[in-house]
Amino acid sequence: MATSGQQQFRYTQTPSKVLHLRNLPWECIEEELVELCKPFGKIVNTKCNVGANHNQAFVEFADLNQAINMVSYYSSSSEPAQIRGKTVYIQYSNRHEIVNNKSPGDVPGNVLLVTIEGVEAGDVSIDVIHLVFSAFGFVHKIATFEKAAGFQALIQYSDSETASSAREALDGRSIPRYLLPEHVNQCHLRISYSAHTDLNIKFQSNRSRDYTNPSLPVNPTAMEGFVQPVVGPDGKKKEPESNVLLASIENAQYAVTVDALQMVFSAYGTVQKIAIFEKNGGTQALIQYPDIATAAVAKESLEGHCIYDGGYCKLHLTFSRHTDLNVKVSWLFKLELID
Repeated sequence: MATSGQQQFRYTQTPSKVLHLRNLPWECIEEELVELCKPFGKIVNTKCNVGANHNQAFVEFADLNQAINMVSYYSSSSEPAQIRGKTVYIQYSNRHEIVNNKSPGDVPGNVLLVTIEGVEAGDVSIDVIHLVFSAFGFVHKIATFEKAAGFQALIQYSDSETASSAREALDGRSIPRYLLPEHVNQCHLRISYSAHTDLNIKFQSNRSRDYTNPSLPVNPTAMEGFVQPVVGPDGKKKEPESNVLLASIENAQYAVTVDALQMVFSAYGTVQKIAIFEKNGGTQALIQYPDIATAAVAKESLEGHCIYDGGYCKLHLTFSRHTDLNVKVSWLFKLELID
């Protein structure tokens, strides 16, 4: 006989092979649900993070008796069902199968729709987004925008496999704290698949980037001051621009590698070549882009930027007189080519 209102509520439900789980830890993942339920039978479908607080889920067993066994076990057990130390309440669902578990946002595609919770537009730059998502493969395009759901971004990869690996790794996770402004405590990524397959990016700007087309024009009104004046504040003519930047690295307490520079500078466009060398006792580097416009954006954005937290490896950038680096791997020091 039922001994609590909760158990009585379970027993009054018509048995179903779909179970409704409540009071789950926030952002409970599918693997945790399966781990809890698999001792009772084969799980054929799940639906996680439902409800206003994203703390409910549905689990569908292959057979009705398997679901009944699980409800009966926990109804009579002195040990409640638990995930991450939280008691999970289990009851039969009114549904008899999980229909359309793969909603349009769950059908794999090469473009991800990312909702960044806990931030305002401008708190997370497009370069931070690029840095986070580039860890899983080459990002082709990014477009950011504001909707009723909050600050969102579309991230385009070359294929659905790459997009899927990024989604699986990042959905429900937070952007690293050191990449966020001081006033943002944390933010969470909600990631689904977009119906888009190829984003139409017309300009490089602080709201959109096409990393496959470095010759795409920069939108002067959208780069937040990236366009340099013809004449500097001292009245002197600005330095001649080039597609190659010369980076002087101050306070180089850590090794400056090609990979580190590639990660930093590729946020603004395709980096064709990188040469690292020692001069006058300091570390310098040449970074080649396909065009002047991309180099100018990178220069303006990265001047004074520190590669490592704590003020280490601070970048000071000027335009180089070079236009095409002749990088030979047999040279001394650390001259390397990025293909």
